[in-house]
Amino acid sequence: MGSSQAAVSFLTNIARAAFSLGVGATILNSSLYTVDGGQRAVLFDRFRGVIDETVGEGTHFLIPWLQKQYIFDIRTRPHTFSSVSGTKDLQMVNLTLRVLSRPEVNRLPDIFKTLGLEYDEKVLPSIGNEVLKAVVAQFNADQLLTERPHVSALVRESLIRRAKDFNIVLDDVAITHLSYGAEFSRAVEQKQVAQQEAERSKFVVAKAEQERRAAIIRAEGESESAKLISDATAAAGMGLIELRRIEASRENTSTMSKNPNVMYLPNGNNMLLGLNTGR
Repeated sequence: MGSSQAAVSFLTNIARAAFSLGVGATILNSSLYTVDGGQRAVLFDRFRGVIDETVGEGTHFLIPWLQKQYIFDIRTRPHTFSSVSGTKDLQMVNLTLRVLSRPEVNRLPDIFKTLGLEYDEKVLPSIGNEVLKAVVAQFNADQLLTERPHVSALVRESLIRRAKDFNIVLDDVAITHLSYGAEFSRAVEQKQVAQQEAERSKFVVAKAEQERRAAIIRAEGESESAKLISDATAAAGMGLIELRRIEASRENTSTMSKNPNVMYLPNGNNMLLGLNTGR
């Protein structure tokens, strides 16, 4: 009987010890939390509220039930959003903006108080659309292409300044896509066609002007040639004309005589058939 009571007492002590160890392990596990690399933690205390101190990487203690940790990712993350904005000349433009953002580490408690863990999704699309509309409204539609670097710089400066109000750091801001509405695209196409027609008309006019000048030069040359011939005729009499006629006749005769298929019938009784002086 005594041995059985001792066994029951031993088992009871073991059960109590195991229970105590289990409770202790549970309390210890709930008292520890780990902050991984690229993360920071903010503690919420049920009596003091959000503690104004950012917890760094590593394993840390907290008071179970009384305190709770909230983990923030402080690595740079990309965000992309689109906006339809109106230009200065009342054209609608579709723009896509890409930003690389991260929270300001020392201001994480304030970010948690005002915005929560999803601070970037709440803030960036809103201020991005606001800045894009404000900047695009300062330019005409065609200036967004011709002055794109200047537009991008204005968007970057305005957005960085605006995000700083919410304790968000922007490492990069870029306009990745820009397109116009259907009406403006048709207007641009019609303008290009009109410019091509204007260039073609300029070419036709220039060609006609060149032809006119060439005709004037030819006419002046012919007039000068006629004048020279007239002066030579007046000086030498009809002998020059007769000499030119004889030279032309000689050249024609020489050319035809080289052709075996030519039949030449002179005015006199002489007849020369198939004359070829080259034989």
